[in-house]
Amino acid sequence: MAAGVLFGLFIAVLVWVVARNPSGQAVTLRPAPTEKPIVVQISGAVPRPGVYALAQGSRVQDAISAAGGFLADAEKTGINLARTLDDGEQLDVPYKEGASPVITEAPVVAPTEAPASSDLININFASQPELESLPGIGPTTAQKIIQYREKNGPFLTTEDIINVPGIGPGTYERIKNLITVGP
Repeated sequence: MAAGVLFGLFIAVLVWVVARNPSGQAVTLRPAPTEKPIVVQISGAVPRPGVYALAQGSRVQDAISAAGGFLADAEKTGINLARTLDDGEQLDVPYKEGASPVITEAPVVAPTEAPASSDLININFASQPELESLPGIGPTTAQKIIQYREKNGPFLTTEDIINVPGIGPGTYERIKNLITVGP
């Protein structure tokens, strides 16, 4: 009988320990801190010149890899691939002497007079078909422009369109006289 009382007392203590409210504070899991990326512009003898966001501490080699590597006509001897990049830096990969960039698109003839402001496309409000009417802007790039402005807010200057993935300085030069951000 004493064994039954001890067993009952043991079960009661066990239920009390399991059923009581936990003490202390709950553990809160937080995401690992991430560093702000650096932004660099790569131009010259690379397949995909443009603006790239890279991790802090990235090297010149990382930026050139992001732009698709070197072209065959790139002058590589003067480039320190191990150098650390700074935010806002511009890398210009030179061509070998006598080599020059190959332009695969037909040159755009500049209009003799600037279009009237009513003919300009406001990139802050333009629909996808309106954006596609611009030279060098297809359906995918038009959608990227719309997604960029929905995520980041309105463009403050026409040159801000270069921040959209797929639009580089060449495309901007072709469309800069055809777009506006104003009323």
